[in-house]
Amino acid sequence: MKHLLSAADLDRAAAESILDEADRLKEALLGREVRKLPTLRGKTVLTVFYENSTRTRVSFETAGKWMSADVINVSASASSVQKGESLRDTALTLTAIGADALIVRHPASGAAVQMARWVAPGGVGPSVINAGDGTHEHPTQALLDAMTLRERLGGLDGRRVVIVGDVLHSRVARSNALLLSTLGAEVVLVAPPTLLPVGVDTWPVRASTDLDAELADADAVMMLRVQAERMNGAFFPSAREYAVRYGLGPGRAARLREDTVVLHPGPMVRGMEIGFDIADAPASAVLQQVTNGVHVRMSVLLHTLVATEGTPE
Repeated sequence: MKHLLSAADLDRAAAESILDEADRLKEALLGREVRKLPTLRGKTVLTVFYENSTRTRVSFETAGKWMSADVINVSASASSVQKGESLRDTALTLTAIGADALIVRHPASGAAVQMARWVAPGGVGPSVINAGDGTHEHPTQALLDAMTLRERLGGLDGRRVVIVGDVLHSRVARSNALLLSTLGAEVVLVAPPTLLPVGVDTWPVRASTDLDAELADADAVMMLRVQAERMNGAFFPSAREYAVRYGLGPGRAARLREDTVVLHPGPMVRGMEIGFDIADAPASAVLQQVTNGVHVRMSVLLHTLVATEGTPE
């Protein structure tokens, strides 16, 4: 696997290979006083972020360092981008410096795909990993969500996963819709009509506007953040009304089955899409998602940068 640009790049076998390797890496590092593997020694990994991030950027940096790669963070706010340098020139410059992998987050949908064409024509050049591009996709988030659900539910075949909130602007929703369906889950998207994308009927999912009707049979509920920074208009009357109709408050949480898993890709806006206490309840897998993000990203780096024939000791 040269690049990871979309969840659509992964068939079931490829996705399960990444998840199985992530499980092995997690087990290999469990209880180690020094969490270091020599797997990527000599490799240079650059995180190129044009948007703010905590979880994704830090977990990619941690993943690279735990596998002994040289990891360098490139922040757009402190780079030549502020002087007017184009994405293409930045990508080619970093390639010329000697990057083996470019992990890119960008506000423009399709930026990661375009970067891969620039830096690795014909498949020769650094690997590009999409860490979120506009409202398009975030494939490693979907992988870590799948890993968490496998741990909590034992498997994904036949499981019903309800994804709730701002689907229109969510790259997480798109990647999860593709990946979880590929792994055998039934995915239900729930949102106000104004926050469901045009053409959602062509996705491998079922769409609904009635959250209460979808909760009883849910094996997992994933709450999405309302991405106000991407909105150029009023998509719902008020935050209060949104919380009443589409938030996971105490009343709705009480109607979930005891074994229903609650997820959130973060950052959470407590009190709006998810209740203050619910985010910290036993059903919540939010911090487990963060932990698994490191191991999934280790696995993705392993799959893109070296041949995988088992976890190194």
